[in-house]
Amino acid sequence: MNQAASVSREDGASLAALRRKVAAQEALIRRQAASLARSRKIFERASAAARIGVWECNLADESLTWTDVVYDIFDLPRGTPPKRALTLECYPPQSRQLLETMRSRAIAERGGFNLDTEIITKAGRRRWIRITATVESENGRPVRIFGMKQDITEEKLLLDQTRYLAEFDVMTGLANRSRFQAALATLAEGDTGALLLVDLDGFKAINDNFGHAIGDDCLKAVAARLEGLGANADLVARIGGDEFALLLGLDFTDHAIGALAEAIVGSLGRPIECGDRMMAIGASIGIARTRGCNASELFIRADMALYAAKASGRNTYRMFEPTMVERRSTRAA
Repeated sequence: MNQAASVSREDGASLAALRRKVAAQEALIRRQAASLARSRKIFERASAAARIGVWECNLADESLTWTDVVYDIFDLPRGTPPKRALTLECYPPQSRQLLETMRSRAIAERGGFNLDTEIITKAGRRRWIRITATVESENGRPVRIFGMKQDITEEKLLLDQTRYLAEFDVMTGLANRSRFQAALATLAEGDTGALLLVDLDGFKAINDNFGHAIGDDCLKAVAARLEGLGANADLVARIGGDEFALLLGLDFTDHAIGALAEAIVGSLGRPIECGDRMMAIGASIGIARTRGCNASELFIRADMALYAAKASGRNTYRMFEPTMVERRSTRAA
């Protein structure tokens, strides 16, 4: 009896210890599950804040899983069964073809890819997204491809605005001096282009007599006329207060350049609407061809031709001639 009782007590103690161990393991599992749930919630919140959706595709059957942000990026109803066709329909044809090519190459090479592209969501909204993808292999064979899709619309907008401010004149919308100088250097590398420098003849008086607001309206109107007349030019730019420039490529013969200059002089010689006023301005133009000179020399030659146009009575144009260098040297002396 005593031996049986002893065995019974030992069995009871073992069972109690086992129960405590099981209870401890269950508590640990619950804590781990709670921690995992918190981590998942934090990840989902961070993912939503950053507009980043995570996706994975099983290559054996093309079955997909993705997070809720992917639904939101493409304006798809949450809970809709994930299918590649649902998102592929949102890509423009060229982007869709590029995406499929990059995906196929990544799978074949067991690699990955990155792609920034525009989409049109199911709600008809335009967005820019960044796609990253990585192929995972097992035993040397690709088994799945996974990655992220991020809404970068705001980033793209900011980048475009920054680039615009770096390359364009905010007031007129024409290219600014920085972009002009870069394009001028490229043009001067060839041997068949031309530079037209356009300087307004009566602008200072408008600014002095009517104020800068009217002057700004005048510059905008001039820019619009130049942009229309220079539709076939390589570049139309505002390079100073009332100074503009046009860069012409190889399609322009001397005759065509002269015709364009005459058209500009004639157009800017007509009254221009500045606010609620009609203003008479006029313009002088200096022209130089790119033959045998670098960007700096080309600009100097056009500037000398511009000086000659102003000296001859304004509201006209002059093509650079070598004798202008001699006259300039005489003036400097």
